[in-house]
Amino acid sequence: MLIPSFPECSHSLVKSLHHYSDHELLTLFQRHPDTGQYFTAIFCRYSPIVYTLVRHSARSPVQADYLFATIWRHVHRELSGLDLRHYAQTQAEPGQLTLQSWLINMTAYCINTADLPSVESIHYSLQAASPPLWCYVEQALDQLAPVQRLMILMAQTFRWSETRIAAYLQAEGEAISPAEVRTQLQVCYQQLERILPDDIRAIYLQHSVANHPSAYDDELDVDPLEHRFEEIL
Repeated sequence: MLIPSFPECSHSLVKSLHHYSDHELLTLFQRHPDTGQYFTAIFCRYSPIVYTLVRHSARSPVQADYLFATIWRHVHRELSGLDLRHYAQTQAEPGQLTLQSWLINMTAYCINTADLPSVESIHYSLQAASPPLWCYVEQALDQLAPVQRLMILMAQTFRWSETRIAAYLQAEGEAISPAEVRTQLQVCYQQLERILPDDIRAIYLQHSVANHPSAYDDELDVDPLEHRFEEIL
């Protein structure tokens, strides 16, 4: 079994965090919710363990990749409120619980409760959209206006044409033409990308971060997020 390699693990922003302990990474992740590198560092550290567990339980590589990604999406949501000391006290055998053991427990839970779609209906690509990018794109989508989020999902998830999107929105009371849908979609994509944490854009979309993760140069965008929507949404 080959364990996937993830290019983000070699990115300078992630490599600079190698010396931090699990507890330090978890604390930094919880204290800086607008920063993505700490979660990405946790992902890089433990993705081999999680993938190994998943691959042995899934019937096909496609389902394994999808389950692997959904587990990390669940982990991302749970980590923000995780208190390892409190969690350890609730277990059948109370004691010190490590982040690694929590991740293994979480992975086992997700594997046992997963209701995986058929291989034919899975469009997710692990190579095109790493789980941390998927997590932060979903988080950014939640911050868009409802009509913007709806337009993106209709265009990318359902593959609707601009004419069909316009017709649907017109039926819902929105006065909009197919040409305006095209223009608005470009605005939505740009806004969604700007909502992403600066370091996530740097790691996954190859923006410049100069000497600090908050520095951002629009001129160096070489991989627009729109090109990856097909594998994310």
